[in-house]
Amino acid sequence: MYEAVHAHPDGRSTAARFATTVDRYGYEGVVVRANEAAPDYERLREAYPVDVVDAAEIVAPDPQHASGAVGNARTDHTLVLVAGGTDALNRFAVEQARVDVLTRPFEGTARDDGAVGGDGDVNHVLAKAARDNDVRIEVNLGPALRARGGGRVRHLEKLRRLKRLLDHYDAPYVVSANPGSHLEVRAHRELAAVGAEIGLGAGWIRDGLEAWGRLVDRNRRRLSESFIAPGVECGRYEEDD
Repeated sequence: MYEAVHAHPDGRSTAARFATTVDRYGYEGVVVRANEAAPDYERLREAYPVDVVDAAEIVAPDPQHASGAVGNARTDHTLVLVAGGTDALNRFAVEQARVDVLTRPFEGTARDDGAVGGDGDVNHVLAKAARDNDVRIEVNLGPALRARGGGRVRHLEKLRRLKRLLDHYDAPYVVSANPGSHLEVRAHRELAAVGAEIGLGAGWIRDGLEAWGRLVDRNRRRLSESFIAPGVECGRYEEDD
């Protein structure tokens, strides 16, 4: 299982501190969803027993600004994420096969105090587009853990509705607590327990945490020299007698 985090300067803790924390909590890896952050990934992988994944999270005001950034990031990073939060950005992300994950579809970039921001939504059209383009939609548990009052209640309602849409249309998804500090990281057992308590299901949450690792493995294979196209790879073959 992997957790996807915001490392300094995008967040309040360094990538190294996150790597130490997720290892202690039993994760196999950590996805650094970088906007301004630029850690030394090779050094971190050598120094820590967890997989440290380079990801670019595109934070843009509109699809026009996001489009060019996605193209630039695709050749340089294992994962390409687009932060949503508006209907236009959400739709842009799920319609782009170059995008791996639509993150924070309801909240946008608000996260420091757990507040729920943005006015984006996910409907059946976006769920089907995500399925058809193989774009994962992030199920963000951050506000469920850190927000309070009416904002938290509204977010929980959106998460339950999102689960129904994802299940009905068989759309891919990932799960994260969206930590901006190592102090906000929660063990996967805790997140599964939260999922069970709020009506998403413990197993469904675990599947979403595991989905990060499957996505990383797929993209690294595609970036390898042997990959040509899905189902077609260079390699040794046997000659017929």
